[in-house]
Amino acid sequence: MNCCGIDEAGRGPLAGPVYAAAVVLGASGESIAGIDDSKRLTALKRDRLALQIKAHAAAWAIASATAEEVDRLNILQATMLAMFRAVSQLPETLIGRIVIDGTQIPKDLKPWASQRGLVVVAQPRADADVREVGAASILAKTARDAYMLEVHQRFPQYQFSAHKGYGTAVHMAALAEHGPCVEHRRSFAPVAHWNLL
Repeated sequence: MNCCGIDEAGRGPLAGPVYAAAVVLGASGESIAGIDDSKRLTALKRDRLALQIKAHAAAWAIASATAEEVDRLNILQATMLAMFRAVSQLPETLIGRIVIDGTQIPKDLKPWASQRGLVVVAQPRADADVREVGAASILAKTARDAYMLEVHQRFPQYQFSAHKGYGTAVHMAALAEHGPCVEHRRSFAPVAHWNLL
């Protein structure tokens, strides 16, 4: 019974989408060495593993929810939406059960899985304990980082390439000088400050 792992990246930043990935390693993906929670890996190691996962996993998909959707839905629901978008792209016949990193199951995923006879489990720290979830965390993180590098090209004044949208001192200084751009999550403090001006 193939396990499908799901994880997200980018819940905490002040800017950019939240990303999610779903991965079924299958027999061909079992040979990939070094899969772990993406936060425990260097950027170089993540990039190398992402290439191997994409090449050798039985199935994988990456999806996102935009900053606008984060503001409209809230970050939790946008994260759940990105997760559902990712897993619903996979061939159902390859999935036996679904393991999600965390404590909550996306509401759209419950009926979708039930109709297909799939078991869904939310498991804290699954990104470190379940290889498929670790693989998903790597794909979500590398995809989001790549997107934020593109955002940096459009809005270099924020230095997104350095902090990927997180609330660092450099980012906060840029916000103070330039105000938010279209990629900022206006429902997040302190970005919300500019909505009141």
